[in-house]
Amino acid sequence: MIWDTSAPSSYLWGMVSELSTTGAIPSSVVAAAASGDAVAFARIVAAHHDDMARVCRVVCSDVELAQDATQAAWPIAWLRMHTLRDPDKLRPWLVTIAVNEARKLVRRHRLDRVVELEVADVGSDRHDPARRVADTDLLEAIKRLAPEDRALLAMRYVAGFDASEIAPALGLSPSGVRSRLARLVERLRTEVGDD
Repeated sequence: MIWDTSAPSSYLWGMVSELSTTGAIPSSVVAAAASGDAVAFARIVAAHHDDMARVCRVVCSDVELAQDATQAAWPIAWLRMHTLRDPDKLRPWLVTIAVNEARKLVRRHRLDRVVELEVADVGSDRHDPARRVADTDLLEAIKRLAPEDRALLAMRYVAGFDASEIAPALGLSPSGVRSRLARLVERLRTEVGDD
């Protein structure tokens, strides 16, 4: 079953989190979806698809691959919805499924990464390429990371999860997540030359 979802309108590349805050789904909707209600599940898809795609975009570094990973996550979520024990953990649970699918696709495809450049507005300095040099350097440094490391960064800085939410998804302890994250951030600072 393919869920009718619109393509995410924008993807977050940097470490700025702009995830939707409208993704809160009542536990009654989660329970209905877990019992097989397709309409309730469609509400979940509508609320969380864009967030999952943003995180997958960071992990995959490729728009099409991120969409494939996000789409691959939805049938898995549909089939496993009854295993979700805490409806309040729906968002981390869904993002974890998507991240796992993204990591699988990256390993399978081993794609060469290409930096996508947006066309700048002629009358605006908002998209001035000179202002985006640091962003491009950061993107290149992130692309050189292993998919697991990109997943950790995406779950923390794009999805906004804390160490206790990330730990089960990556099979680490919360303190292990914090340590690994600190090392990754320091590595990126060193590579980008940000003092």
